[in-house]
Amino acid sequence: MKILVDMNLSPRWIDFFAENGVDAVHWTSIGRPDDPDIEIIAYAKLRDFVILTNDLDFGYILAISKGKKPSVIQTRTEVLDPDKIGGIVVSAVKVLAADIDSGALVTIGPGKTRVSLLPL
Repeated sequence: MKILVDMNLSPRWIDFFAENGVDAVHWTSIGRPDDPDIEIIAYAKLRDFVILTNDLDFGYILAISKGKKPSVIQTRTEVLDPDKIGGIVVSAVKVLAADIDSGALVTIGPGKTRVSLLPL
């Protein structure tokens, strides 16, 4: 599984994921900061990435497009620091790997994680 970290999250996520055995890249190493979400989704779908974001637009785009890929993991927490919530994200990635590989929208919020299989 390869994670594509969205612009709204720190590039520090890349090192955090690497330290935890997860392959990841930040959008800044691929595209422009002002690229539209639909372009990020198209890139991730074509190259089999899972998007990590704090942006609700990705779930909305998946819902209206009835897309089966890419999977999206969205953090719905006030704290976005990988040193604070990274363990929860990595745990969800590992526990939910089969669902994520098949196509899912994973929402990680305060005290709970929700999985919605794609298409929505």
